Amino acid sequence: MNYIADLKNVVEINSYTKNTEGVNLVGEIFDEWFGALGFETVIYKRNNVGDHRYYKSLHVKNSPKLLLLGHIDTVFPPGKFEYFTEDDTWVYGPGVCDMKGGNIVLLEALRQLTCKGVKIQNIDILLVSDEETGSDDSKYLTAELAREYDYCFVYEAAGSNLELVTGRKGVGTFFIDIQGKAAHAGNHYSEGCDANLELAYKLQKLVQLTDLDKGTTVNVGKIAGGIGANTVSPQAQLVFELRYKYSAEKERVLTAIEKIVQTSVVDGVKATLSGGIQRDVMQTTEASITLLKKIEKITQQQIPAEERGGVSDANIVSACGVVTLDGFGPFGDGDHTVKERASKESFVSRIKMSRKLFEYFIKNLKF
Repeated sequence: MNYIADLKNVVEINSYTKNTEGVNLVGEIFDEWFGALGFETVIYKRNNVGDHRYYKSLHVKNSPKLLLLGHIDTVFPPGKFEYFTEDDTWVYGPGVCDMKGGNIVLLEALRQLTCKGVKIQNIDILLVSDEETGSDDSKYLTAELAREYDYCFVYEAAGSNLELVTGRKGVGTFFIDIQGKAAHAGNHYSEGCDANLELAYKLQKLVQLTDLDKGTTVNVGKIAGGIGANTVSPQAQLVFELRYKYSAEKERVLTAIEKIVQTSVVDGVKATLSGGIQRDVMQTTEASITLLKKIEKITQQQIPAEERGGVSDANIVSACGVVTLDGFGPFGDGDHTVKERASKESFVSRIKMSRKLFEYFIKNLKF
């Protein structure tokens, strides 16, 4: 299994999102690998994050196209978690499942096809460099390119039963900054405008927007404010996250948030809102279920499906109207921890699945 050696090669290079040198080094290795398969490499240079890489095959005009999507950044800074190990069942290391392992799956499947003499066409690959920090730079490029495609397979990790992902919640991160007025708590208490008190009211109203039955959560993850016990608080801040399964819920909550920000309980305070939606919801659709059933027919296996609360760049592509499925990578666990691992058996299974799907698509130029 030479692909395990390839995985080791890229895992042992630190590609923490902010380590642009390491991210680009990993990207250059993939450039060489995909170039050897006949792909044209397009590099989108960046300064504050690593470069994004886009690999293009030959295209048959006026025919459907398939985009394969991955990322090359990981979450641990240099010196924290950089080693690769393996045993009979598992490989261990940063990115073995999230998601250098997924990139290796699609690479190996394409390699096996070219070794059979199959000419790759109408299949392109996008590897971005900043997914782990929210794709704040790459999401615009991903959305722009995605509109040229009919289908997208995303190579994030599979589920524990090798599920594919048909839906993911949307997510947004927001900040409410509250400006009050400081005053001595003993001598001039009534002259102050308590930002902390206003924060307390707004926090409760935000949390009340949660609707678990509809899969909507509003979590105030961090609060800060005030100067000290003897001073009426002149400023405070809430940091909160919205996750939602349905577009209607997004609109409901965003409207309510605006009202909460604009309405003050404590006289004299003002509040401002910043932040926003990072990735819109990836809803399970009739088209995605139809594609999943077609994949089962092509691969002659039953494939379970799931929806996840976490997000990926699949959200971005799906929001562009592209029929999108996620979870084509290997099964693993412990991602974003120093115990990250991936199942060797799942690599075999996922490579075989992708090879069959690519071969079918190249032959028929449709699913």
